[in-house]
Amino acid sequence: MKNMTHQPPQIIYKGRSIGIVILTAAQLSIGAIHIFFGLLLFAFEVSLFQATLAYDVYTVFFGLLTLVFAVFIWQGKKSGWIGTVAVSIFVSVADVLKLLNLPSIPGIPKFAAPTEIVYSLIVMFYLSRNDVRKKYF
Repeated sequence: MKNMTHQPPQIIYKGRSIGIVILTAAQLSIGAIHIFFGLLLFAFEVSLFQATLAYDVYTVFFGLLTLVFAVFIWQGKKSGWIGTVAVSIFVSVADVLKLLNLPSIPGIPKFAAPTEIVYSLIVMFYLSRNDVRKKYF
């Protein structure tokens, strides 16, 4: 008797797995939200002369990088995979430092850190799966 393993049917959209579709949509949303709020915070910082400019710049750059790497992920580019993992690691480290009250980027909200860490870990776990990683390398 042959060794038959049943693979669940994979849902495909425009030649991409549903996981990549969901990841890309989530990353695009997160990137856009961070750019919007980063620019909004920056506008308030300038008008109110506040001192958390580092967080505003960090938020905008995080949003931009997330958008760019989401597009690259969608296009199947290796740089999308590498960039998304790198940004996820950076965000996780910055948030863990914040939760431990160690030096990090000034202004990172402590309440958001656990959610960002969990989300980043899910992204890194998904991208590290053999079937996903093989598509990018």
